[in-house]
This record gives sequence, C-alpha cells and structure tokens, in this order.
Amino acid sequence: MTRSTRRSRTVALTASAVVIALGATACGGSSGDSGSGTPGKGGTLTVLNKADFDHLDPQRVYTTEGSSMDVEIVRTLTGWDETGSAPKLVGDLATDTGTPSKGATVWTFHLRHGVKYQDGSEVTAPDVKYGVERFFSSDINGGPPYASQWLVGGADYKGPYQGKELGSVQTPDKYTIVFHLNQPVADFNETTAMPGWSAVPKAHDTGSTYDTKVWSDGPYMIKSYAKNKELVLTRNTYWSQSTDPIRQQNVDEMDVKFGQDEAAIDQQIKADAGTAQTSIQQWPIAGSDLAQLANDPALKSRYYKIPAPGINYLAINTTRVKDLRVRQAIEYAIDKTTVRGAFGGSAYGDYATTMLSPGIGGYKKFNLYSANPSGNLAKAKALMKQAGDPKPTMSIAVENTPTQEHFADAVKTALERIGIHVNISPIEAANYFSTVNNTKNQYDLTWGDWIADWPNASTVLPTLFDGRLIKKNPQANQDLSYLNDPNVNTLIDKAATMTDVKQRNATYGRMDEQIMKDAAVVPLTYMNFSDMSGSKVGGVIPDTILAEPSLVHVYVKH
Repeated sequence: MTRSTRRSRTVALTASAVVIALGATACGGSSGDSGSGTPGKGGTLTVLNKADFDHLDPQRVYTTEGSSMDVEIVRTLTGWDETGSAPKLVGDLATDTGTPSKGATVWTFHLRHGVKYQDGSEVTAPDVKYGVERFFSSDINGGPPYASQWLVGGADYKGPYQGKELGSVQTPDKYTIVFHLNQPVADFNETTAMPGWSAVPKAHDTGSTYDTKVWSDGPYMIKSYAKNKELVLTRNTYWSQSTDPIRQQNVDEMDVKFGQDEAAIDQQIKADAGTAQTSIQQWPIAGSDLAQLANDPALKSRYYKIPAPGINYLAINTTRVKDLRVRQAIEYAIDKTTVRGAFGGSAYGDYATTMLSPGIGGYKKFNLYSANPSGNLAKAKALMKQAGDPKPTMSIAVENTPTQEHFADAVKTALERIGIHVNISPIEAANYFSTVNNTKNQYDLTWGDWIADWPNASTVLPTLFDGRLIKKNPQANQDLSYLNDPNVNTLIDKAATMTDVKQRNATYGRMDEQIMKDAAVVPLTYMNFSDMSGSKVGGVIPDTILAEPSLVHVYVKH
C-alpha cells in the first residue's frame, strides 16, 4: 500500500499469510493534548488533501488516505482498535475476530445484530458476501488481491455482475458468513480489516460509479462528492454506537477539500486562523516544511509523527538497466542524506538499507552497499568503468510535487557525478501510480513507497518482486524494478508453504538480501509520516496500520 496517492495496486500475490504473528507496532504521535479531553458534539471538521482519492469504493480502494476515509463510511468484518499502546484486532461488523478451522482453511464470522445502513435497513451476511464477490469483477478494479488469491474458485470467478455467486463464500443464515480458502491463512482475519471485506447491498451497487455513491453502514454517509474538488460526509442517523467498538460520531460533518498545494496546506494549518482551527491535513507535511514544523514548540500539541510499516525507495528497471554493475554503481552513488533532506530530514525517517523495515515480520538487518549514507563515490565510479553497458542517460518518474521534484534533483545530482545524465519526468500526483504501474511506461528509475497491508513481509516482498506477476498485471504492475529473479521467486514459493513463523521470517530475510544483491532497488528511508491539525481539533489517534491520522474519535472544540 502506498501513501502519496497512496495505495494504487491490483496484484496477484503468490504468498499465503500462514501462521503469522502480528508484530506490535508502537503508536506514535503528538505528546501534546490535542487528542485528550471530553469529546465535543457537533460542528464541522475540515480535512485538507492535495489530491482526490483514487477510490472510495471499498472493493477498489488501495490507498491509505482512501482506506482511512472509508473507515468513516463502511464497516468491515474486523478492524483495528488503535486506542492502546499497540493496534488491537477486534470484531467490527463481526462479533469477534472470527473462528478458523484447525487447518486455518475455513474461517467463520458471526455478524452483529442491528447494524444499519443509511436508509435504516439491516446489514446482513449476504450483503458482505456480495461485497466480497465484487473484488472479482473486471468491470471494477484497483483493489487488493487477497480474495482472488485465497478463496477457493477465485482464479476462475468473474464477479457477481454476470449473475453467478462464489461458492466458497457461504451464508448459512442471515448473520453468519463462512470463507473456504485454498491454503492455510492464519492471519486471514487481519485481511478482513481492509475496506473491501464489507457489505454492499446489491440494490445500491452502481458499479463503476460506486466510488461517489458508497452506501454507508458507518457513522458517516456521503452527502455530496464533486471529484477533485470536495467530498462532504454527514451523519448516518441509523448508525448506533452500541454496535460499533471502534468509531465515534462526534462532528456533524466532515468537509474534505482537494486540490491545494501541500505547502499551502501546511501554512494554512500552522496559521490556525478561521476554519484552519477546525481542520486536519490528510496529506503529509511537505518536505520543505517538515524540519521546521516538527521542531516548532508552538505546534507540539498539533503535530503528529506516525511511524509507518513501510519503505521509501528508488526502483531500478532491471530490463532497461541490464548491467548489474551499473545498478550497483547507482546503489553506491545515491546520497541518502540529500534524498532524506528533500523529504524533510530526520523527522521523515531513518536511513534504509533493506526493503523490509524494522517492525515487519521477516526484517533482517544488513547492508550490502555503502556504510556511509552519503554514498561511496569512488566505488560507484569504479563499477561504472567496469560496466559493459553504462547507459549514460536515464529517466526518472516522480510525482509533480515540490517534495518529489527536490528528491529527483538529489538523484540527478548524485548520478551525474558518475556520468549518468538523468531526465526528470514529473507525473500528476493523482495519476502517478496508475502511470508507473502500467508496463508500457518507459522509465529507467521510479520513485515508490510501500506500506505493508499488515506488519508482515508477506504483504511486501511477494507483491513488489515476484516477476511472474508482471505479465499478469500489465496495467497494475507493482514490480517497478521489473525483477524476475528465479532465486527470489523460489523463495516466495517456499515461504508460502511454511507454517513455522521463525523459518518463514528467515526465508523472507534471505529474500530481501537476494533482492539487494540484484541491485534492483535503492532503499531510501524507513518512513514516518507527519501531519498537523488546528487548535480546535481533538481526538486524533495516530493510525499506525495506515500511517494516517485516524478520524474515528475526532471532534471539534467549541
């Protein structure tokens, strides 16, 4: 999952998530008091975002901002309670976190009674079944791959619009749903916390236009939605706190505004005048502002640093930059100090040397390249001299934001020191991932970030580096390095069959190391995300699963 426009992916994972223990992720955030106090009722919260969501349709959404907003609109079988020291999986639509069979190939969930849609009708298990079946339709796309990968018959099922049902999802009664999986998935109930494992009433499904017409069973419903301009959510009067262990319904409305420059958003909230006092930003603080804002004592109670289970990286297209020595030279040449400076300095995160970040199951600490984060220019130049195909000109794809363009300048400066001229290709932020995920793109270097769907390597490395998926997903390819290494693919398959957590994690560690031996990617930083709110916003919880400021308890002070 990405956080920029931030999670745009349609992939087919080859790894199963068998017998995975969720790593405890410490909650970050402000040490001030903006999240404390008694919640006030009423008022409007303004949410400021640079770009519109790729999707709000729960079966299509795969960005962290969109997923975070969907939490207010739709309820999932399970969800994350972030009020403690670490995220806790709880039942949401379901009464609990589900019951697996002995082999974890069958999962059963019992729905709460009395959960209601915005029209007062009750949410039922067949509605959840229909929602899950929407994952499979080619008429709508963009969402995560787990349903098609794990549900029996998923490889051949074409979705509900052709009048057929998926037999591996059963609803023996109005409040029970049973999933039959084609392999053991011990953490399947963490998958069901993602937006798509939610109810969609067939009568209100509008297909490809459901993005703007999502039918709510959460505390808020869509009042109006002008794409790329404004989304207004208002109270779902049929939502009941007694059925919801995660959310509150404090503000009357949430007014989401799109299209402002990221630096302008920063300055608006910093100034804390007028509606800015009751505003929160969902787009991260601009890199040019981050160091100053993160260290401003006056903003301490309104600043949130959220540790992300993810990585910021530079992908090297191995089919275009074919010489391993050139790719290794790039590894040594990149100056991570200037790169991190472009994103905001130390507040943005620690220097990375691996694709798995600390806190992710399978993380292994190692460094195959420069011990100095500023690089090793002599080593890089020596490798370029040895290279048979030095490829003197390369293109780099980045988002068209000031932060990203400063990052591209840092890469350009570093590589030109070793004789590689870099052409910078800025792409509209709202279209960035749909552009670079298309295999027809002509970029040699591509900026990327990835946040684990939950804190385990199975939601990172197979998605980003299984080369067998490239041809299967020509318009939604996540392997930005175009790496198709048989050694990596073998390790992916091996990990998918392992039920021993230690062995599985060790396999992912070896996989990470092999990817770095291939010099397919330059890990840049283990990310934090930083956001601010106005002085009259309270109840903000740092969501360390999505790396977003959670709005589930938010209120405005009167």
